Amino acid sequence: MGRSLKLAAQGLAVAGVAGLLTLLVWRVVHQNRNTVAVQIAHGKTGPAPAFSLPRLEGGGKVSLASLRGKAVVVNFWASWCAPCKREAPALERSWKQHSRQGLVVLGIDANDVSGDARRFARKLGITYPLVHAPTTIWDDWGVTGVPETFFVDRRGRLVDVHVAGPVFDGTNRGKYERGLRLALRPV
Repeated sequence: MGRSLKLAAQGLAVAGVAGLLTLLVWRVVHQNRNTVAVQIAHGKTGPAPAFSLPRLEGGGKVSLASLRGKAVVVNFWASWCAPCKREAPALERSWKQHSRQGLVVLGIDANDVSGDARRFARKLGITYPLVHAPTTIWDDWGVTGVPETFFVDRRGRLVDVHVAGPVFDGTNRGKYERGLRLALRPV
């Protein structure tokens, strides 16, 4: 009787592991089907996910709705991210160069300590608006890591470009410039 019980327990354990593995594989295959990045890749642009987030330096919140009428570069970053350190000064230059055309670069700091993020911004001389967000916003936007950049046109709609990785490295430079052109188009 002891041996039968032992075999049954082992069989149950194997079945449990197999069930969990099946669930994990299903989740990986189906999890990103409706993310913003996947929709953009398939040419299905639409309204950008709404948010209202606290400014990193304090002084209220920034909502995407409050930026309607402006072209917005939404950049997800973190102070511990080496590629983010390389791209932040270039984003600052882009913002200064195009702000008269109605461009806003908005840095969304996520998965970070606010004090570290403020030091990062001061050290690099970042003056474009920065907000702090919980990592749950990553789900809304389909963010898989940092840096990751999205382009929102003046109507609040995502344009058909999404840049994963530093925006000014290699082929991402062309993607950034294309996204910027699309976002800055007159309505």
